[in-house]
Amino acid sequence: MSLAVAPAVTLDDVRAAARRLDGVAHRTPVVTSRTLDQRVGGRAFLKAENLQRAGAFKFRGAYNAVAGLDPATRARGVLGFSSGNHAQALALAARLHGVPATLVMPTDAPASKLAATRGYGAEVVTYDRYAEDRAAIGARLAGERGATLIPPYDHPAVIAGAGTVGLELVEEVGPLDLLLVCTGGGGLLAGSAVAAAALSPGVRIVGVEPEAGDDWRRSLERGERVRLDAVPRTIADGQQTESPGALTFPLVRPLLSAIALVSDDEILDAMAFAFERLKLVLEPSGATALAALLAGKVDAAGARVGVTLSGGNVALDRFLGLLGGRGRA
Repeated sequence: MSLAVAPAVTLDDVRAAARRLDGVAHRTPVVTSRTLDQRVGGRAFLKAENLQRAGAFKFRGAYNAVAGLDPATRARGVLGFSSGNHAQALALAARLHGVPATLVMPTDAPASKLAATRGYGAEVVTYDRYAEDRAAIGARLAGERGATLIPPYDHPAVIAGAGTVGLELVEEVGPLDLLLVCTGGGGLLAGSAVAAAALSPGVRIVGVEPEAGDDWRRSLERGERVRLDAVPRTIADGQQTESPGALTFPLVRPLLSAIALVSDDEILDAMAFAFERLKLVLEPSGATALAALLAGKVDAAGARVGVTLSGGNVALDRFLGLLGGRGRA
């Protein structure tokens, strides 16, 4: 007789994270657009996590994880690895707790993200994302320094913290028919799916990733985690993951309806729409869920649709370089 395995994160965990984050994280606004609704034939509710502290939803999970450590463990420091947003979030969360932080970041991470991470007081150790294993580097450094490793998504407290995005969205706008979530490693997808599925029974949950990095789509089709042969080449630097998380994939798989893929051009179209119509600045990784909606990758006709705008950490020169002459909203 097999025994049921309790999920790594539950709605109670997400609610506990929400209490921990109350008064610390921003309760970000939900943005609507008549133009968008007319275009897709449904009612869209956009959760603007680009307006979160440190510029992305990642602050929620990082803060929840650091806050959950006992004082002695905190004193030894925390260590993470990230392409940028988790790095900034963990650096800020550590600073707020008076904790030393070290972040392992790729050499080609956007300069603005490297600068912001250092600006929050963290030490940055760089690596080559196309030739080195960041998880292995992080584990080695954490062991050498006695620091607690807080990864960007495969950590129950990080997932629960990220899940407060979905929790707040449903609390504010009511039940949803469809939820579109940007996904890389899957922390936001898993946490938000747990919250939305519990509070909005029957909701269709769709993860969105770049075409060049379709590890989630392949994994969902195979029913097991699939690892890509190489780091995806896409403008969505926060979604250049090679495989779904070991915790996030089994957690979200029973709740997931589909994975939608978007091209870099479709991501740019979404960034342009957000800037021109919504007056919001999104980084490429923060715009993929909106891109899927705008490009018709999901059936939203007559539906109440939740959309995560997961981050806005993009430097002015890169934003202009990506979108220069592209406006067509």
